[in-house]
Amino acid sequence: MIAKFAVNNQIHTATKILPFIVNYGRELRMGANIRRKGKVEKVIEFAEKMKRVQEEVRTALRKVQKDMKRQAENWKKSDKLILNTRELIFKKKLVKKLTERYVGLYGIEEVI
Repeated sequence: MIAKFAVNNQIHTATKILPFIVNYGRELRMGANIRRKGKVEKVIEFAEKMKRVQEEVRTALRKVQKDMKRQAENWKKSDKLILNTRELIFKKKLVKKLTERYVGLYGIEEVI
């Protein structure tokens, strides 16, 4: 849940908008903002812990994004790829449990 929150609260590189706004038409409400000093110490500790965890998830997501970008930049013409069928759109609806998980080897024709 925290990872999903972190992803939805990051500006998408392609759309330049938060995925949460795209999905729900409004900004994501940050429930852990402490505006005033509360009386319950456990609540404050929990809110601070959640902020730390969210920042750790953001950092991890940025690292993975950089790694994926670096890997994609190393592709060259004639490299061979295997595609995950989960991301493919088929003309006919296929029975999920009978569909192969991966297909290919497909050669790269052009690197954009």
